[in-house]
Amino acid sequence: MNGYAFNFAGQRFVARPSGALYWPTEEMLILSDLHLGKSERMARRGGALLPPFETRETLACLAAELHALRPARLALLGDIFDDDAAGIALPVEERALFASLIAAQETFLVSGNHDLLTGAEALHRAGLWLRHIAAAGQGPDISGHYHPKARVAGRSRAAFLVGTDHLILPAFGHYTGGLRHDHAVLQGLVPTGIAILTGRRALAVPLSVAR
Repeated sequence: MNGYAFNFAGQRFVARPSGALYWPTEEMLILSDLHLGKSERMARRGGALLPPFETRETLACLAAELHALRPARLALLGDIFDDDAAGIALPVEERALFASLIAAQETFLVSGNHDLLTGAEALHRAGLWLRHIAAAGQGPDISGHYHPKARVAGRSRAAFLVGTDHLILPAFGHYTGGLRHDHAVLQGLVPTGIAILTGRRALAVPLSVAR
């Protein structure tokens, strides 16, 4: 399988180059921070005008992951839409494609800080919490929210952060910024462990080296 396999909280996972996480024993694909409709939300609020293609690109990446892995379950860990209005404003074709993709398997939706009306507060499975924002002292959990990035050879890449109590996913959506892996907040949650960089291939780097 294409990706980097590792253990977290007694479970085996595979970090995919796309930023998706696969949990083989649960047959579950896990993503966070799709931010569908980001360009529409920015234009609506008077921000920078971005080419309105990020939603279809993100959905195409999601479709590719579902086709490659054929998971029995899909978990989306919040900020699925850039805000609740952006979800409503999606073009009909993109809304229909998203609906068909999440209907292809059992799908769990978790609410984020952008899309408060989307889903449940958290999901508990096999001793792990799946939530939008990592909760210090309440792990082990899998989350997103921070859009972590790490720099190697002068290039910044979206990255998974894997520690003892927290596994933080990169943003899956296009046009998403990010927080450096050595930011104080992320160092507090994942003080030791590895960063798994996304891109053409998943590359694991010890945090002690990256920092």
